[in-house]
Amino acid sequence: MGRMSRRGFAAAAAVGLSGLATAGLAAAVERAGGGDSGGTGGSGAPGRRAATGTMRGMWLATVANRDWPSRPGLSASAQRAELLAHLDRAVERRLNTVVLQVRPTADALWPSPYEPWAQCLTGVQGRAPGWDPLGTAVEEAHARGLELHAWFNPYRVANHTDPTRLVASHPARRNPGWVVPYGGRLYYDPGLPEVRAFVQDAMLDAVRSYAVDAVHWDDYFYPYPVAGQVFDDDAAYEAYGGAFPGRAAWRRDNIDRLVRETAARIRQIRPGTEFGISPFGVWRNAATDPLGSDTRAGVQTYDDLYADTRKWARENWIDYVVPQLYWNIGLPAADYAKLVPWWAEAVRGSGTKLYVGEALYKAGDPAQPAAWQDPAELSRHLTLARDHPEVRGHVFFSAKEVAADRAGAMARVVADHYRQPAAPSR
Repeated sequence: MGRMSRRGFAAAAAVGLSGLATAGLAAAVERAGGGDSGGTGGSGAPGRRAATGTMRGMWLATVANRDWPSRPGLSASAQRAELLAHLDRAVERRLNTVVLQVRPTADALWPSPYEPWAQCLTGVQGRAPGWDPLGTAVEEAHARGLELHAWFNPYRVANHTDPTRLVASHPARRNPGWVVPYGGRLYYDPGLPEVRAFVQDAMLDAVRSYAVDAVHWDDYFYPYPVAGQVFDDDAAYEAYGGAFPGRAAWRRDNIDRLVRETAARIRQIRPGTEFGISPFGVWRNAATDPLGSDTRAGVQTYDDLYADTRKWARENWIDYVVPQLYWNIGLPAADYAKLVPWWAEAVRGSGTKLYVGEALYKAGDPAQPAAWQDPAELSRHLTLARDHPEVRGHVFFSAKEVAADRAGAMARVVADHYRQPAAPSR
């Protein structure tokens, strides 16, 4: 999602929905647990695991220390204790999947040969934290019967535009031609084949090194549009865009290639590891495309992020999709009750599993619409989704709110829908 630090970012930037400022945070499977909402059906593509249960997940964001660690510079033992507390809380809330952000800003929560240690750990990018967070997370999650999905962002480099603030060994400093400043941040240029190869290598090193249950991407592909600014990929377009009818088609092809290539490499490196993507919740508005949803969103992933999320799901390029449906039932510009059936139709017959991203962070926030002051709003989401067998579970944003539960919305979900403990993921 794109504005107020969607599922990854803690910086603000409103996602306009036809004049409504909708905040999204930007910045996953119970196997047949009783008392759960959601269905279990569907067959996967050849070589992929068949769906066998229902997702009960939470995102655990590390960018800007959103959820964890609570602040940079904690000792290794304190970081580990906080991580284990999040895993324990997931079990207490009868969840079965934790989606851990392991590559927040082109840096790593494991000893990567490609990228420096993450700044969120020690406060200094490139400084070793004295332990292996990803290795510990996989081991301790599995010991608790949880799946651990490794969450990466392919192209985000920094929440600022000064390359000299990156550690000297950072690939973005060694390859300045790869980097585009835009909207107050640095991004790798998706139009460069060498960038596409590098970011895959960097992410898939974690898959090769650890028994992660899935590779997970959020909603950042080409960056969300910023008024009055241009993403300067002229040189890449001149070099590689000649065969396309226009820049938009070329950009979409760049992202399509990244998705297809990554999916193939995951299957080669660690068969059985899934590949899931959590896009902004609106592919296109119906006013733009008759295949689109009955929404009036100010952002459309196809047009603005150059991400054809509907195609990836329908053509089974990915194992699961988690659209961020971070709006309340009845919101005129983006109604949860209209988007759930749209996404159900989008995946129908594809083999791609549909989970729904839920805005737990909005519950009880006085800045949000009245619907979010009702602790039953999220429970109603799960009740509504239960009428659509394509919906196989839900993922909540995010871990900090799962713990705090300021309005009691998560407790209500557990009481209404997760009456039985989550079964082991495997």
